[in-house]
Amino acid sequence: MKLILKQANGEGSSLCRSTMVVLTLAGLALSGCHKKTSGIDPSSLGPTDTTSAEAAPPVASPTASLTADPLAIDLGQTVVLNWRTTNASVVTIDGIGQVNVNGTQTVSPSNSTNFHLVAKGDGGTVEANVRVTVRIPETGVPAAAAANSGAENTGTVTDAEFHAAVQDLFFDYDSFDLRPDAQTSASQAASFMVQHPDLRILIGGYADERGSAEYNLALGENRANAAKAALVNAGVAAPRIRVISYGKEKQFCTESNESCWQENRRAQFTIDR
Repeated sequence: MKLILKQANGEGSSLCRSTMVVLTLAGLALSGCHKKTSGIDPSSLGPTDTTSAEAAPPVASPTASLTADPLAIDLGQTVVLNWRTTNASVVTIDGIGQVNVNGTQTVSPSNSTNFHLVAKGDGGTVEANVRVTVRIPETGVPAAAAANSGAENTGTVTDAEFHAAVQDLFFDYDSFDLRPDAQTSASQAASFMVQHPDLRILIGGYADERGSAEYNLALGENRANAAKAALVNAGVAAPRIRVISYGKEKQFCTESNESCWQENRRAQFTIDR
């Protein structure tokens, strides 16, 4: 009986020691795992470069050009200012005020003037200038009036004769730049007017039905002024030409297709009686 108890006690001691060893190893393992979950120190990885992710695309700087046609006039004559800008949201011209980002305007300065344009956009500010010289006769009588007073009267021109020689100018969509065919027509119209110095004309600017009424009035005016500038460049005195814009209010064709729209994008010449 005692022997059996001793053996049992021996086995129990061995089992206890084995259990303690197992618990000790388990504790070490848990301790090691706990240390591993402490995380990584971000500072040990070095600085993080976020420049490429945060960098915004560069904003384009505005551009601007300003021209006058003609650059020199006699007192009482008119000049067509023409300006073009890109990447601009606000455009102003000294003496005129805020204008469209692209456009034309007829002015009649009473003395030599430096027209100054300022175009502003998200990318900055840019300026453009053009100087117009005004010739003032010493006698106080406008030189244009003096020149016209001696002009020979070539007789009355009929509407049929006028429209046979002077053709309307046509424009591309949303544009007031003269196409090659329009430049040819403008040259022919100028030659006819030079041959008839007593003739005065009215240029009406038109647009097709697309776009707002306000926008198309401005577009029609730009087209009429572009036609006038072409005649003045070809030798026609500016006071003989009057411009008006009809925008899209008067349509030559009422169908909604490109062929019809082209008919409505024009500068029309008529005798100004």
